[in-house]
Amino acid sequence: MDSTGFAITLSALLIVGALVCVMAQCRDRRRPPSGLDAEAEANHWLVRLAGGLVPPDVRAWAGADAAAERSMTRAAECHRAARTRLDTARTAEEYEEATRLAKTGLEHLAAARAGLGPGRAAPAPRRASALAAK
Repeated sequence: MDSTGFAITLSALLIVGALVCVMAQCRDRRRPPSGLDAEAEANHWLVRLAGGLVPPDVRAWAGADAAAERSMTRAAECHRAARTRLDTARTAEEYEEATRLAKTGLEHLAAARAGLGPGRAAPAPRRASALAAK
C-alpha cells in the first residue's frame, strides 16, 4: 500500500471515529438523570433554600406584613418537606420531588422578601462582590 492509500484509509477511520463519538454524546444527553445526579441536584436546591431562610437582618423582618410572614412560613414548610423527602428518597423521581419542593420554597421565599418593600429587602451577598474585586 502506498502512502496515498494509507492517508486515505487513516482519514476515513478518523472521520468514522469522530462520528461515533458525536453519536455517543448525543445519546447520553437524551438519558434521564441518574439517581446520583438527581440527588446532587436536590441537595443543591435544598442548601439554597436553607441559606435563604436565615434572615440577613432581623430588623428588616420586624416590619414585614402578614403576606410576607405567610410566605416565609410556607418556605420553611417546603424546606422541612423537601428535607424529609430527600432523607427517604432512593429513586431519581423521588429526588426530583425533593427538588420541586425546594424550588417551590424558594418561590415563597422570594415572595416574602418582596413583601419587605423597597429598601428593606435582603442585601446582596457580600461574597460575590468580594470575589469580583479580586
